[in-house]
Amino acid sequence: MAFRFSNLVEEALLSARALKDYSENIFNPTIRLGVTGLSRAGKTVFITALVHGLSRGGRFPIFESMSTGRIAKARLAPQPDDAVPRFGYEGFLATLMEQRNWPSSTVDISELRLVIDYQRKNGAERTLTLDIVDYPGEWLLDLPLLNKSYERWAAESLALSRQDPRRRVALDWHAHLATLDPNGRENEQETLTAARLFTTYLRDCRNEQFAMSLLPPGRFLMPGNLAGSPALTFAPLDVPIDGAPPERSLWAMMRRRYEAYKDVVVRPFFRDHFARLDRQIVLADALSAFNAGPEALQDLEAALAGILDCFRVGRSSMLSTMFRPRIDRILFAATKADHLHHSSHDRLEAILRKLVERAMQRAEFAGATVDVVALAAVRATREAQVQRGRDRLPSIVGTPIKGEMADGEIFDGETEVATFPGDLPTNLQGLFKGEDTFRGLAAGSHEDADFRFLRFRPPRLDNRDPDGPALPHIRLDRTLQFLIGDKLQ
Repeated sequence: MAFRFSNLVEEALLSARALKDYSENIFNPTIRLGVTGLSRAGKTVFITALVHGLSRGGRFPIFESMSTGRIAKARLAPQPDDAVPRFGYEGFLATLMEQRNWPSSTVDISELRLVIDYQRKNGAERTLTLDIVDYPGEWLLDLPLLNKSYERWAAESLALSRQDPRRRVALDWHAHLATLDPNGRENEQETLTAARLFTTYLRDCRNEQFAMSLLPPGRFLMPGNLAGSPALTFAPLDVPIDGAPPERSLWAMMRRRYEAYKDVVVRPFFRDHFARLDRQIVLADALSAFNAGPEALQDLEAALAGILDCFRVGRSSMLSTMFRPRIDRILFAATKADHLHHSSHDRLEAILRKLVERAMQRAEFAGATVDVVALAAVRATREAQVQRGRDRLPSIVGTPIKGEMADGEIFDGETEVATFPGDLPTNLQGLFKGEDTFRGLAAGSHEDADFRFLRFRPPRLDNRDPDGPALPHIRLDRTLQFLIGDKLQ
């Protein structure tokens, strides 16, 4: 995209905000940790478990500063940004521990401040402030729109929608699109219908059967207080990439509203929140992609690559911190590792590493540290051996969510079951190419899928008192060590 004066203004605003943050943090070291992920990846659960574990002294053997006793305490502090909602930690914790339900998904940005009192290795007493910024991954996928014209975005969106399995859920939208004349007179009702059908298409792509990940514009799926506004009332038209719309045409109307979306939604998010992050964790529900089939896995790969391309990455210095903050550590996490036996955890990490391989190389070249992990912020299952004939199968035991189904049985949400989830494949090339590695849900019923991962309720704890023991987890300690361990030396 050609350089515009507005870009220079944006950079000046970013530098001014960075300098303000730097001056405030000189005597109060602060890390702004971004937590994001695509739909149902477990962002809310991750933050709740992280805060609960730090504040309640969880069992974190790999998190060195806690395992050696150098962290004296971690406590919540007032929300730092007056214009940003506070993350509802207490309510989410009660939902997990008392109701044994998973909290609702992230639909807006929120923040939480955690103050950590610790002792450095040299014995000095210090305090680290951790500002946790929770935001939907769908918003992150909007950032590339800043460098795309309406015409290019429309062409890319249409090309994607004409590929399977998206094509199957785009029929109504495509049928309406065929009736539109981009060069014809602007028409509010035609635009409203196009936006509604396009949004329905995006929402259907995200359901369990297809589990698509690359679905911008993100606010179409979680509009909040912008629902029904012109900035969220547009859709792709079949127009040439390098064309120009006639004045007051339908095409001109769509283009104008697309630009308004960038100005009203995308730029403020980038300037006020995203560009201020120091560290980042990206959560990915790879198991849902396995369930849905090879196309979903390939779509997740493209989405994760797009997410990493959005980050301003690089080695932090005093100068960059003052004027152009960079994210110097990024962790990609495959969530719900508790839905697999531990013997498959290394394979899950290998698959995630393959998903972000090329993007990781670019980030590391820029000086950022990038890693992957398979984790369960809240472990909902335990492991067991189940006898089947002469074989003893490595299985997991948990309480499936009410309505989950396996082998023709529909679970009531109260009964514990043992299940053998299967082994993840070792042939990564075959997995990504879909060469009979697995069929997925998109090919048929749940029972026909080679890999069917049940959804489990949060665990039943011996002590459900919020002041009691921390929630069980898998590799949350390793995650903390990577994200903030170096700042607690």
